[in-house]
Amino acid sequence: MPHTYACPMRWADMDLLAHVNNVTYLDYVTEAREAFLAEALGAGPDDVHRAVREHRLDFVAPLVFGRRPALVDTWVVASSPEQLVLAHEVHDDTPDGRVTHLRATTVLEPGVEPGVEVGARAGGLLQPEPDHDWRPVQRSAGPPRHSSPVVVRRSDLGVAGEARDDAVLEYFQEARIRYFTDLHTRGEDWGRVVVARTDLRLVGPAPRRREAAYDARARIGHLGSSSFTVEAELVDPSVPDERGEPTVLATSTVVLVCFDPETQRPRPMPEAQRVRLQQELS
Repeated sequence: MPHTYACPMRWADMDLLAHVNNVTYLDYVTEAREAFLAEALGAGPDDVHRAVREHRLDFVAPLVFGRRPALVDTWVVASSPEQLVLAHEVHDDTPDGRVTHLRATTVLEPGVEPGVEVGARAGGLLQPEPDHDWRPVQRSAGPPRHSSPVVVRRSDLGVAGEARDDAVLEYFQEARIRYFTDLHTRGEDWGRVVVARTDLRLVGPAPRRREAAYDARARIGHLGSSSFTVEAELVDPSVPDERGEPTVLATSTVVLVCFDPETQRPRPMPEAQRVRLQQELS
């Protein structure tokens, strides 16, 4: 039984294309998740915060600013003492029917203990239902091709004093933009791109600190006719792992699609852009 949360929209949620920013969707999902947990488990403000371990985000259709709130459906996919898997769908109910803007699946820790006492309505909310149909994303192994420093701001911190999941997603977004800026030569024909899919995995905490920044390392993982994939990881250079490499705190795989703002449709990748991205794969 899905739980529906009406999330008010803000003008500051928009990006340069007048669409809801990709990172902001996670903010909507977080608000909906906490409302769901409060009702499903009878949890108070201090009990609805669970550590996020994974996100899968499928950006289906742009969401533009409006007076109506963004509607977010949330339901349980799987539950155990170790983890709770939730699915979400951000949508709008228009006169012409339902329009889906985002599909998401989130893995949280800890899960729900068996036999937890809940009310009749909550019991229905905790009954597992099918997840979204997730297509595999093509990935390839290889070393990072670009690195940029990441400094955690105080405003990035959650209740545990660590960078929130939406802040980590923003770190990867900023690193990706810096990567493209360094790849692009002024005057080259590079079209606009939109994010179609994001897989985010949170491995370890990233607390705020002054003495050293973290690193976001990125590379091109796959190249198609009108889309490409960027793989990245957030690492702590000051803490080596068992192999002597910087400790990985988070990973990201993002599928980007070349986009025509006039037609609002995908477009073939410009040749100069394709050649440069192909060099990154070589």
